[in-house]
Amino acid sequence: MHLVSFPGLGIGEFPLNRVAFHIGSWPVYWYGIIIAAGFLLAVVYCGKVSQRFGIIKDSIVDMLFFAVPLSIVGARLYYLVFNSSQLQNPDGSFNFIQIFRIWDGGLAIYGGIIAAVITLFVFCRIKKIKFLAFADLGVHGLLIGQCIGRWGNFTNVEAYGAQTTLPWRMGIYEGGQFLEVHPTFLYESLWNLAGFFLLSTISKKWRKFDGQIFLCYFLWYGIGRFLIEGLRTDSLYLFNTGIRVSQALALITAVVAALLLVYHLRVKRHTPAELWVNQAGAARRAEQEPDPQRRVALIFPTGIPAAREWADTFHRDEDYTEEYTLPEDASPDAIEEIVNTLKQRDDLTGVLVWSPSEP
Repeated sequence: MHLVSFPGLGIGEFPLNRVAFHIGSWPVYWYGIIIAAGFLLAVVYCGKVSQRFGIIKDSIVDMLFFAVPLSIVGARLYYLVFNSSQLQNPDGSFNFIQIFRIWDGGLAIYGGIIAAVITLFVFCRIKKIKFLAFADLGVHGLLIGQCIGRWGNFTNVEAYGAQTTLPWRMGIYEGGQFLEVHPTFLYESLWNLAGFFLLSTISKKWRKFDGQIFLCYFLWYGIGRFLIEGLRTDSLYLFNTGIRVSQALALITAVVAALLLVYHLRVKRHTPAELWVNQAGAARRAEQEPDPQRRVALIFPTGIPAAREWADTFHRDEDYTEEYTLPEDASPDAIEEIVNTLKQRDDLTGVLVWSPSEP
């Protein structure tokens, strides 16, 4: 149980319990409920707008089957790499079980993003879907999940910043001492919300190439995370240096994304035909179109009513026919020669020869 307040806004202390309810003796945490709600809303939204990017809904479900567990693994590994002390017992010995205790905290969003990107790349290669088109769709869901998920940090009273006197400061107790701090969880939630609306607008009106929204996400999120991370007191540091890992990664990804966006929007020319949504749409339309016209060559002798009637039957049943009439006494070699010549044509789907046995 934690006591939280917002003194500058006139909101007095109120309790926050990490546990929402129990199933038997098993606690169900608000953090997990909020993360699940963000995930479900992200999936619903992506399914709704998937056609805008040429992605079918079934592909989203198939991809998430792999991406969700692997993203959790990636988020945990990223955290442990830069915070290995979590794996130690009080006496300094290694605690293997601690690797799996994610309910005690210790997930880094950048690790989850990296794992999700790698998983999506492999999935798209196997399914023959354009990775950058799927990534453009996916970052919309990622922003929704991050926007809502940050409120899980609020219920845990974590991911807050340094002390401040700003009007929206948050009052908490740390080690029995009352502190008024930056609500950085709120900053990032609002930043991601604004990013979602911005990127949604760009994708509707100004999307020129596959990967544009993907790059816009890393530019927008990188700028916000770089600024907000500098306020936090629980950052992961690059081993024994004073460099904040997430802040450095945010800066690098934002700069790279900005340079690539300038190149693709100012230097390289893109056409609508390059977009995966247009390529996929053309492929679907081709599959739905009727078979091309049948072109059949008919070979039959002149002066025989039965042969003439046979040819007329094909004129009624086939889309297109060509007639080649031969004298009644034409030799088999002459007939074979014209048949072989006609079979060499790519535009013919069949060569038919009348014989006296035809009805």
